[in-house]
Amino acid sequence: MPSFLAPVSALLRRLSIDTFTILLLCTVALASVLPCAGHTAVVLGKITTVAISLLFFLHGAKLSREALVSGLTHWRLHLLVLASTFVMFPLLGLALKPLAGSVVTPELYVGILFLCTLPSTVQSSIAFTSMARGNVAAAVCSASASNFVGIFVTPLLVSTLIVRGAAGGSALDAVIAIVEQLLLPFLAGQFLRPWIGRWVDSHKPMLKIVDQGSILLVVYTAFSESVIEGLWHKLSGEALAGLVAINCVMLAIALGLATWTSRRLGFNREDEITIVFCGSKKSLASGVPMAKVLFAPSALGMVILPVMLFHQIQLMVCAVLAQKWGREPRP
Repeated sequence: MPSFLAPVSALLRRLSIDTFTILLLCTVALASVLPCAGHTAVVLGKITTVAISLLFFLHGAKLSREALVSGLTHWRLHLLVLASTFVMFPLLGLALKPLAGSVVTPELYVGILFLCTLPSTVQSSIAFTSMARGNVAAAVCSASASNFVGIFVTPLLVSTLIVRGAAGGSALDAVIAIVEQLLLPFLAGQFLRPWIGRWVDSHKPMLKIVDQGSILLVVYTAFSESVIEGLWHKLSGEALAGLVAINCVMLAIALGLATWTSRRLGFNREDEITIVFCGSKKSLASGVPMAKVLFAPSALGMVILPVMLFHQIQLMVCAVLAQKWGREPRP
C-alpha cells in the first residue's frame, strides 16, 4: 500500500469501515449513474433470487446444531434477546414516529419501521461478544434463533406495522413468500449438513462471496429501480441527515435498555455482554433479501437505506464497546 494511504486505511479500520461497506457505497453510486432497466433488470432480478436462495442454503449448511443445543439451556437470555429484537425495537419505531415525521420522508419512515422488525445479526454479534469476553455459546444460539424466528415474525410485523410501501397481500402471503424463498433453502442446507457441512466449513470464503454478492445484487437492482423512479429527487440532504440521527438515537436507546434490563434481571457480566450485542443489532444480510420479497421494487431503495446506514453505525459503535469491555478487569 502506498505510504500516503496508510493514515486513511488506519482510520477506516478504526471506524470499522470494511471493504464490504465501501462496495455498498460503490454499488449505490453505480446504480445512481448506470441504473439497470428493461430486460437487464429482469435478468438481474432472477439471478438475485437464485443468489439469495443459495445464500440461505449455505447458511443452513453452515449452522452447527451442536452450537445451538449448547446454548438452549440459557432460555431466559434468549427470551430477553428476542423480546428486545421483536418487541422493543418495533415499539421504539412507533414511539419515534413524531420525531421521524418531522425530519424524514414518509418513505424513509417505512424503512425505519422495517429496520425495527428485522432479526439480529449473526456473525458480528458473535464476533463482538467474543471480543468483549462475553458468553459466546449463548450468542451463537441467540443470534441464530433470532434469524430463524425472524423468517416468520418479520413478515407478520411488516404486515401489522407498515401500510404504505409493502408489496401487498396478507400477512400469511408474506410468510409463505419468505418460507418459499428463504426458509426452505435454509432447511435444505440443514438437512444436508451431515454430508456437505464439512466442505462448507472449509470453504468459508465462498460463503462470504455469496453472502456479500447477493446483498450487492439486491442493492444494485433496488436502487436502480428507485433511481428511475426519482429517488435522489425525493431524498434531500436534510432527510438523510435526519435518518442518520434517528438511527443513532435508536441504537443508543437499544444499547441502554439492553444493559439496564440485563442488570435488573440479575444476569452476570458475560451474559449481559451477549444480551447487549445480540439484542441491539439488526441484520443487513437477512434484511435486504426480506425487503426484496416483502416490498414492491419501486419502494426498495428507500426501504433498505435505513438498514444500510444502521448496519454501519452499529458496527462502529459496537466495535468501540467490544474493545473497551474486552480490556476491563474481571474477577
